[in-house]
Amino acid sequence: MTDDTYAGLTQLGGQAELPQSPDAAVLERVANPQKGEIYLVRFTAPEFTSICPITGQPDFAHLVIDYVPGDWIVESKSLKLYLGAFRNHGTFHEACTVDIAKRLVDTLAPQWLRIGGYWYPRGGIPIDVFYQTGEPPAGLWLPDQGVAAYRGRG
Repeated sequence: MTDDTYAGLTQLGGQAELPQSPDAAVLERVANPQKGEIYLVRFTAPEFTSICPITGQPDFAHLVIDYVPGDWIVESKSLKLYLGAFRNHGTFHEACTVDIAKRLVDTLAPQWLRIGGYWYPRGGIPIDVFYQTGEPPAGLWLPDQGVAAYRGRG
């Protein structure tokens, strides 16, 4: 008897090129192995990069993605490749952060999702962007995202 749980995955376990753009990236999902449980999945990308659409200069962020799975969980290599596709993609901080959240929601249909985009200063002003799909489920242990507010040299 074979397990078809991972049959549709195309990126895990082999060579995969960085997508040319976020739109070209393929986010893959697998069945939630703990379906029916209320639990949190967290991905942290402390070295996320994108490009300013006006100046072409690099922008850097520390992203924290929290979600409560429904029927699906994201396959992590595909998420890494998707996030990496922003490296040469021109977009503002606000659009970038919210677009990532919406793409995950469209792919996974989670019970709940939030993202914190903690962007490093450009022009002397850090921009932090937060998005969530609604109230977290009752009974969920929801730890702080653990990213300190920007204090400069403090």
